[in-house]
Amino acid sequence: MVARSLDVYALAKLLLEEGRRPYAVVALELGMSASELHAAVQRLGIAGLIDPASWRVRKVQAQDFLFHGLRYVFPAARGTVTRGLPTSFAAHPLADQISSHSEIIPVWPHAAGEHQGYAIEPLHPSAPKASVRDSRLYELLALFDALREGRPRESRLAQNEIKKRIRSV
Repeated sequence: MVARSLDVYALAKLLLEEGRRPYAVVALELGMSASELHAAVQRLGIAGLIDPASWRVRKVQAQDFLFHGLRYVFPAARGTVTRGLPTSFAAHPLADQISSHSEIIPVWPHAAGEHQGYAIEPLHPSAPKASVRDSRLYELLALFDALREGRPRESRLAQNEIKKRIRSV
C-alpha cells in the first residue's frame, strides 16, 4: 500500500461527513471518480485512520498523522508566483490570526483566483474547485496546507483549529 495525497484530501471530506453516503455522491463533490474515493477509503482504513465500513474517522490516529506526518509525506513546496485561491495562513481561519501584509501569500493556482502569490500544489487537482463550493472543506484543506508548509507558528495555530474541528465531529 502506498499512501497518495488524494487519501488526505478524502480524509478532509470524511472529517466533515456525519455518516456514510454513496461513493458516487461524495466523489462528485470532491471532483474525483467513485473508484478513486473507494480506493482512498480502503487505504485510509488500512492505515488505521478511519473505519472503512462506517467512514468514521479515528480521531486520535488522524490527528497524530496530520500533526506529525503530513509535512513529511506530502510537503508543500513553494512554486512560482501565480494567481489563485489563498491557502495556508492566507485563508480563513488563519488569515484572521496572522497578518501577512508584507509577504507574498501561498495560493492554489486557479483560473478564477483573485489573489497573487506563490503556488502550492493542492493535495488533489480538484481541491480548489471543490473548495469554492464547500467553505468548510476549503478551511480544512487550507489548515492542512499550513501543516504541510511546516512553519512553526502557522503549524501550531493550524493544529489548534484542526483540534476544534475534530472534536466537533
